[in-house]
Amino acid sequence: QGRLVESGGGSVQAGGSLRLSCSVSGDTYCFYDMSWYRQAPGEEREFIASRSAIGVIMYADSVKGRSTISQDSDSAKNTVSLQLNSLKPEDTAIYYCKGDRVVRKWCGAAERWGQGTQVTVSS
Repeated sequence: QGRLVESGGGSVQAGGSLRLSCSVSGDTYCFYDMSWYRQAPGEEREFIASRSAIGVIMYADSVKGRSTISQDSDSAKNTVSLQLNSLKPEDTAIYYCKGDRVVRKWCGAAERWGQGTQVTVSS
């Protein structure tokens, strides 16, 4: 019940921009806190940004001021986009979307991860 579907990513030159999108499929009743992580080769997965179901937003220092996480539309719950600007070669990584289901009646705790999407930034 509920899986994350990601889109976006690709290859850009330094200074360019990319937009990643993520949505929860197959779970239209429950709400999710949504977040983005990334993992570079040989590195641990790290937090990038999050948007809670009630709209609280947080960013990692590494992307603060260069990235924007947003819900795609007021009616599109459990969907988020991550706009990445002023990209640097060190932003190269696989980017993963994560959804944490908000616990309420009929909605138990659950954690879902997307399949990951590659972002490559060349200098």
